[in-house]
Amino acid sequence: MSSPAQGVERLDPTLMAVLAHRFEAIVREMTNTLFRTGRSSILNMARDFSCSIVTADDQLFAAAEGLQVHVLGAGLQTRAMRELHPALHPGDAFLHNDPMLGNTHTADHTILVPVIVDGEHVFTTCAKAHQADCGNSAPSTYMTYVEDVYAEGGLLFPCVRVQEEYRDVEDVIRMCRRRIRVPEVWYGDYLASVGAARIGERRVQEVIARYGLSTIKEFVREWLDYSERCMEQAIAKLPARRLRAASRHDPIPGLPDGVEVSVQIDVDPDGRRVCFDLRDCPDCIPFGLNVSEACAAGGCLIALLNCLEDEVPRNAGAFRRVDVLMREGSVAGGLTEPFSASVATTNVLNRIINSAQSAFCQLGDGFGLAEGAGALGVGFAVFSGTHPESGQPYVSEFVLGNNGGPASPHCDGWVTYAMPDCAKTIYIDSIEMLERSYPLQIRSVRMLADSGGAGRLRGGPAAEVIYGPRATPLRIFYMADFARNPPAGVLGGRSGSAAAAIVVGPDGSEREVEPVGDSLLAPGEWIRGIEAGGGGYGDPLDRDPEAVLRDVLERWVSVEAAREVYGVIVTTADAGRPSLDRSATAARRDAIRSAGASAPAAGRGTDEQSPDRLGAAGAGRLRSGDGRVSK
Repeated sequence: MSSPAQGVERLDPTLMAVLAHRFEAIVREMTNTLFRTGRSSILNMARDFSCSIVTADDQLFAAAEGLQVHVLGAGLQTRAMRELHPALHPGDAFLHNDPMLGNTHTADHTILVPVIVDGEHVFTTCAKAHQADCGNSAPSTYMTYVEDVYAEGGLLFPCVRVQEEYRDVEDVIRMCRRRIRVPEVWYGDYLASVGAARIGERRVQEVIARYGLSTIKEFVREWLDYSERCMEQAIAKLPARRLRAASRHDPIPGLPDGVEVSVQIDVDPDGRRVCFDLRDCPDCIPFGLNVSEACAAGGCLIALLNCLEDEVPRNAGAFRRVDVLMREGSVAGGLTEPFSASVATTNVLNRIINSAQSAFCQLGDGFGLAEGAGALGVGFAVFSGTHPESGQPYVSEFVLGNNGGPASPHCDGWVTYAMPDCAKTIYIDSIEMLERSYPLQIRSVRMLADSGGAGRLRGGPAAEVIYGPRATPLRIFYMADFARNPPAGVLGGRSGSAAAAIVVGPDGSEREVEPVGDSLLAPGEWIRGIEAGGGGYGDPLDRDPEAVLRDVLERWVSVEAAREVYGVIVTTADAGRPSLDRSATAARRDAIRSAGASAPAAGRGTDEQSPDRLGAAGAGRLRSGDGRVSK
């Protein structure tokens, strides 16, 4: 059927579906390649990497199961590639990790490979991988306590050509091997990333050869247009409102008030648009907590996608209906030199995501999410030391802990949430493989009862991890926000539990340490880390008593908390097996309500429908769905 507006033949819907799945399959093959060939444990166990395909005009096209914080801003990096390298050639590959030019943070090395067909740049395949070590001044890929990027110390590659005619540019490789503590690990991960991007290049060329370039171009246009219509339909189901919310990062040494980020959201179902305004956030700070543009924009998109009723494709077509306003010089996406964004992918970013997704609860019961825990704590630490047998250094990061997921209007928080920026995509490490690969001892990993925020729907529980060195000292870096401002509940739901870090001496004595910091452990010492629990949704007294009983049986909730918080009476009269006393439960809940003992924790922020108070367009930066930034 011809389109009168375009004067071209539209693609058959079946072919559209086939090609959409084919491009997603290519990204999955790239992902599998990197996962199976990466050398560091952060790649081949925790899978802290992402692959994607971007169009020649910098539109995210396919991302499969990539970490959302990695892939949602991919077009910013490819735009830097095109602007810095106007002449692209077959066999080129570029190394890009500069947060000022569209990357997430310094530790994420991205390989960009332009796909050239008949002399024309058609797509770019992207493989972004978190590094075991990126040359920072300390053996950590997250540097919180640094004044600027110079103190951070990591190697910065502002989209440099690292391969030409399919061969490495040896000067760049030699530079990395010289400055990185574990050069063989870095080079192995580099080869894995290049291999993934090259697999993507080859598969995309094969698809184009099979279907023809004109067909693929028409598919790109129609698929992105279809995705935009999906987003329009999802936004149209939301009420028209202006929403405001805030969330505060914990105080840390040198930053006694922490960092509060706020967001204003304008939902326009008639215009089928949503606008996020981050311009009221404070200025950049002399710490590594500043959030890069890619992360801030991605965080708003994550919050929106989490809160929509419909499943929407994760690509630039859908994002055309979303605007993100940022102010240059702001901690939330307005990164300016020489401030550091070393921790841009986690701490303050997770506060942005939480404030935005909890703001949607102001639309009423049935919308939004509670705050999800995002403590990059002891269970997510960057660890380093020397192998006792060889004396060779090691540096890596593991994912052992777990933060509780936010409760939603429809279900309890996820048990294996990880954190807001990478929920559902990061993997939990194998304890046995970690102990085999590094001189570590992991004493225990367990979930904690009563750590998920109480509510009609309960927040996910937090994990506790205990580990230490086996024979040589172990240094660990951790960034456990949510220790003083735990994840908030919404609509009467209660906050989740707080994070903590405790050093345990050889004699069993415990010493609580700063949750955002580092520790050097001698053999015989242990560290005990507690992540945070997710916030609850709705009044705990409205929770189904049967669900509370299941929580008690699963040991997510204690018998005491069932009684005191949920008003549910669980007895063991039936042969010692916990059972529900319905009449006592009804009486208990009536008593709590009449006494006013239920203390709901309101979600952060207020719901306003006041006139537009946005500043002049020239005062901020607008990142629209087309990927353009105006100042």
